[in-house]
Amino acid sequence: MKRIYINMDACMGCGLCGVFCTVQHSRSKDIIKAYKAENPPPVSRLRVERRAEIAFSLQCRQCTEPWCAYYCLTGAMHRDRITGRIVVDQDKCMGCWTCLLACPFGLITREKTRNVVAKCDLCQGSEIPACVANCPNEALMVVEEDQSVEIEPLERVN
Repeated sequence: MKRIYINMDACMGCGLCGVFCTVQHSRSKDIIKAYKAENPPPVSRLRVERRAEIAFSLQCRQCTEPWCAYYCLTGAMHRDRITGRIVVDQDKCMGCWTCLLACPFGLITREKTRNVVAKCDLCQGSEIPACVANCPNEALMVVEEDQSVEIEPLERVN
């Protein structure tokens, strides 16, 4: 099972992870068309938090105990049996928002125009999620669950 981790010392809060997430989940896969022409507009499946000098990207934690899936009334939110990812079948989603309430991290987004939920799916079908592949400081990394994560802080330039 893959998860995305962040090196907060390397994140500069540029927000490119959100831009490329939005483009990855657009119909056109084109940055200009995704933001200017698509209707309904695509939605980023992550959030960038900024507090003073600290910034970091937040996306679905792919929980071992997925409360969002347990509380989903229709089974739209579920664990994929092959990949182990927590995914949403938007055709089954009825927009009750129960999963939003159940997520302990608040990382599920509403697609208001379609009245369904959206969440990080680790860019299903891609080897590396778009946010990780396009992070200019390499602050985001994909790690297999059984690997240990060691984050080396960047040297600070004064």
